[in-house]
Amino acid sequence: MSVTVHRTNVRLNPDRARVLVRPFLPYFSDQNRNVIARIMGMGKREIASELSRVRRAFASRHLELDHVFARHYERVRRFCLTDIEPSPDRKLLIGAFFTSEYAMESAALCNPSIVPHPDQTGLPAGALRFVLSLRAVGEGHISSITFREGVLHADRSITIEEPSPLVVASEPQGNMQMEKHVYEGKLIEMGIDNEFSDAVLAALPDPFTARDAQTAVQDVRERAPRLGSTYPYARDTMLWLAMATYRTEFPAHVPLAARCIHPHSPSEKQGIEDARFVRFQGDGGDVLYYATYTAWNGRTVLPQLLQTRDFRQFTITTFGGKAVRDKGMALFPSRIGGRYAMLSRHDGENLHLMYSDSIEMWHESVPVLRPSHPWEFVKVGNCGSPMRTDAGWLVITHGVGPVRRYSLGAALLDRADPSKVIGRLGEPLLRPRENEREGYVPNVVYSCGSLIHNGTLVLPYAMADYATRIALVDLDELLGALHGA
Repeated sequence: MSVTVHRTNVRLNPDRARVLVRPFLPYFSDQNRNVIARIMGMGKREIASELSRVRRAFASRHLELDHVFARHYERVRRFCLTDIEPSPDRKLLIGAFFTSEYAMESAALCNPSIVPHPDQTGLPAGALRFVLSLRAVGEGHISSITFREGVLHADRSITIEEPSPLVVASEPQGNMQMEKHVYEGKLIEMGIDNEFSDAVLAALPDPFTARDAQTAVQDVRERAPRLGSTYPYARDTMLWLAMATYRTEFPAHVPLAARCIHPHSPSEKQGIEDARFVRFQGDGGDVLYYATYTAWNGRTVLPQLLQTRDFRQFTITTFGGKAVRDKGMALFPSRIGGRYAMLSRHDGENLHLMYSDSIEMWHESVPVLRPSHPWEFVKVGNCGSPMRTDAGWLVITHGVGPVRRYSLGAALLDRADPSKVIGRLGEPLLRPRENEREGYVPNVVYSCGSLIHNGTLVLPYAMADYATRIALVDLDELLGALHGA
């Protein structure tokens, strides 16, 4: 039974003009010292003139540029040759030399996820304000999270606010505490269980911070240099794993569409990928927004958990447990039977169901969907969190078939026991059309989250991992097809 999919005229293309500023630090320390020494040798008038020239060239492209320069100066002040404090203008100019622009979505704007906006005030009857998160891909295939705000109207039309041309990257805030057993468990899963890790763990308080981990690693290296040189991978991994837990936030006056969560920690230096957002309602009715995403450092995939109440302040932590590996984690929007529940594809091929008493630790899993049709013979996974309906949990899936073509499907799971499959589409719900095949990654349609409103499935999806579109599906028609499957 086929299902009618209405592709709307909403299309979000990557915009190379949207740039953020980030630190620029040449690799060699001597070069950093030389740059600062040259600036220190400039006269007061020359400093003022050059700083004025920089402001004229870049102030219209960024918010609070002086604040950025001051922050970047603090990153490099250790390379100053003396303890003499530079003048305020000289500090700002030094910071400018250690700043670069980054076109965060110059390559792609894809893999969307959609959730109801925390603020639903001021809307006409039947309308829903939403937050659309997107994977912005720039130079070097480095991915960030960016946002758009929009409204689904009662007549099913969609409007999305034009994004601000100015972009602000979030700033990490302080040191977060971590529980030692979660950290130790993740290290063991990554193959880090040796004399060096034992010595560092013994020196850590419980709970501990990333700064505590840096101190413990340095102490062990100084006390037992043999261990530090014997286990360099353990040394480096323990540091970047500890730094993978942090808080970040935006100034309150920065609009949502101007906010960008750019990689901060070493674990995500090559990208923050495929964030799957979900509006999670606790047993007491409290609401949090969670997102599962993949941190990528160029060598290791690290499943991460992000949480926020307002899309301004975010907390990032690391998942632990043998059942969280690979990519594609998606939380259910509420507990089931008093436990957290999540879908994953931790074996790289099949869709699994997991339960846990802790949102950060996952050890149990059972397979739910295996590749069963040619369009998904390579692997099957989720396209975002399950959605609650009276008929069961609706899951949008993705399958990979011949010539690595990605298509979207759908499955219906039992409300009380999601390990039971009620129905599953035998044919794709959505496959790439001819005008959707060309882009950053050909022959791919992909989504990281949908929502249901007034009997309509709102399904944002990426075309060829390049641009994003929104499709609408009648919920009753889709559920009827799943029941008949």
